[in-house]
Amino acid sequence: MAFGLKREELKRWKSDVKNGNIAFLTHFWIDERFPDAKTVTKVGCVDQDKLIEWGKQYGLKPEWIHQDPEYPHFDLLGERQRTILQAEGKTDQLKKFNLD
Repeated sequence: MAFGLKREELKRWKSDVKNGNIAFLTHFWIDERFPDAKTVTKVGCVDQDKLIEWGKQYGLKPEWIHQDPEYPHFDLLGERQRTILQAEGKTDQLKKFNLD
């Protein structure tokens, strides 16, 4: 279950993904499969080759891509999430969700 997200943020992420940009969206999240994860960052791009190449620098495997037909994306959790957001300069998302 996702929350802590504004409709405009989601619309912008979807638009960026569909336009072939590497797009980031962080939100609060509850999933009993990951009891220690309170947030998730979705990093998406409709151009999966571009998404795969981007993910390689962080050790993300192509098979980890969520194969959503319109919005393929990686789900980042925990320390990997924090590390990648820092490396990508997404300090606004780090601060908003107390991940810094």
